[in-house]
Amino acid sequence: MTDHIIVFDKVNKWYGNNFHVLRDIDLQVRRSDRIVICGPSGSGKSTLIRCINRLEEHQEGHIVVDGTELTDDIKAIEKVRREVGMVFQQFNLFPHLTVLENLTLAPTWVGKMPKREADERAMPQLNRVRIAEQAQKYPLQLSGGQQQRVAIARALCLTPKIMLFDEPTSALDPEMIKEVLDVMIELAGQGITMLCVTHEMGFAKAVADRVIFMDQGQIVEQNTPHEFFDKPKSERTKDFLSKILGH
Repeated sequence: MTDHIIVFDKVNKWYGNNFHVLRDIDLQVRRSDRIVICGPSGSGKSTLIRCINRLEEHQEGHIVVDGTELTDDIKAIEKVRREVGMVFQQFNLFPHLTVLENLTLAPTWVGKMPKREADERAMPQLNRVRIAEQAQKYPLQLSGGQQQRVAIARALCLTPKIMLFDEPTSALDPEMIKEVLDVMIELAGQGITMLCVTHEMGFAKAVADRVIFMDQGQIVEQNTPHEFFDKPKSERTKDFLSKILGH
């Protein structure tokens, strides 16, 4: 099992007593896998990836991330969170801090890193997302696409082994989506394990090793992009694709 960096084994999760949001999820992710998760609203996609860094707790089954099982053990949770970067739909940047300060906050406060070292580590990540010239600006001086690229750079500052993206382009204007996806495509080529919840099917075709389709808390279908888009097996998948691809 060592080549699997993430394993879900019969994972179930409920909200309250009634809403069964994840149903018997079995999923194995290999190192450097690039996985796109799609499906209708409320299908459990975001909950699934938020369980990987324990932003959501599962009630049944096992989740193992890079050899560490996620339980109520705080140390195990902290260990996993050090290895997992996350980019949300909303950018979650601090408006009163500069771009550079947003990136160095966690390494200096949580990681107790000297400020100069944190700055030196942050600048290459800003370069990586092609936004280094904005380091001294404040988030609200940037476009939405630039802010999301800052959020990606911030996650990369902690040198994660795994990157989770939760609909990273859905809050963006159409003309800004491409600049964020371009950065993600570049990252995907650098061997980092990526799980991305998105409706950007062009991105899935360009980047994913595997596309997973979820509906009503279950993994309905998973396959290579070529097989998934050209030869979907399930009627639910076909119906979903016809709605978002328009054919």
